[in-house]
Amino acid sequence: MNFGLSEEQSMLKKTVRKFMEDRCPTTFVREMMADAGGYSPKQWQEMAELGWMGLTIPEEYDGMGMGLVELAVMMEEMGRAVLPAPFVETLMAAEALLQAGSAEQKKEYLPRIASGELIATLAMDEPEGFWEAAAIKAKAVPEGDGYKVSGTKLFVPYANAAGLIVTAVRTAEGAAPEEGITLICLDPKAPGVTVTPLKTMDQAYRLCEVQMDGVAVPAARVLGEAGQGWPVLEKVIRKYIVALSAEMVGGAEKAMEMTVQYAKERVQFGKPIGSFQAIKHRCADMLVDIEGSRGSLYYAAWAVENDVPGADLAASAAKAYCSDTYFKVTAGSIQCFGGIGFTWEHDIHLFFKRAKRLETTCGDATFHRERIAELWL
Repeated sequence: MNFGLSEEQSMLKKTVRKFMEDRCPTTFVREMMADAGGYSPKQWQEMAELGWMGLTIPEEYDGMGMGLVELAVMMEEMGRAVLPAPFVETLMAAEALLQAGSAEQKKEYLPRIASGELIATLAMDEPEGFWEAAAIKAKAVPEGDGYKVSGTKLFVPYANAAGLIVTAVRTAEGAAPEEGITLICLDPKAPGVTVTPLKTMDQAYRLCEVQMDGVAVPAARVLGEAGQGWPVLEKVIRKYIVALSAEMVGGAEKAMEMTVQYAKERVQFGKPIGSFQAIKHRCADMLVDIEGSRGSLYYAAWAVENDVPGADLAASAAKAYCSDTYFKVTAGSIQCFGGIGFTWEHDIHLFFKRAKRLETTCGDATFHRERIAELWL
């Protein structure tokens, strides 16, 4: 494989960075923190007009038909901007539709996602608080030509703004926890669905609780075969964690750049603090960690995109490495900034909080290191 970006990928990177610098400065991020919806519909539509909502959606459904490497390129730049929008979750919901949706479901949802008309998200986590099949307890009981669904989903990104929630529920008990899991297309406005925004550390991103109390879901809203949703969800999560890893690399790089710039400008004892060994070494360590993470990320993106042997291991390795790097870099950045780094007015806390949220999404570093050990043996 070639670790260098193609001309098309480099152009995409430049375009996204320019857009984010112009349309998503930290002043805008802070505005969205105070906004009830947590994102800008105007900005969302501007991104859709550039084709980004359909980046990985095939052309037959009005998308651009690009792959996971291109998505990683885009997510790096969005990570640098601490983008407050459900971008990657919408694309991952589209991925679930591509993996398991019927022809009718694809025609109904994918063009609307690509145009920016429909925001979609994923509902996987539950009060059990971990990221494996056994944690899925929400029940879907057969009723008529469909199901009646009850249960609670936690930490659902932007459920407050979504028109579609791809939700994992249990329709049967099996010998293994992976058996009997079904994916459904949940309408968040359906009777019996209650969406409650949660107070979270990353205030620039909306996470919600979704309660389902006897929600009627027609059979036409089931993705794929009933009881066979876990293999589909695994494929989606594999791409999801690669995209999140890219966002973490971009955020870590921006935090490092902010730190280096401050180290050049801040003077102590008559010298810029960047001239002191303690600061020099910390900044050098940041660069080493980021470049190592980037290599792990793009190998994982290539491996998953091409479904090579060991793709699962590569994805988990990237998630573990990038999670550690983003937290380490942002924590080190705050220390280099000193007292000002702990204040609300300084922007570095935006990156630190995003690092903590992304670290725990779809499994933290410890979870993925354990998974690597299981896959390796």
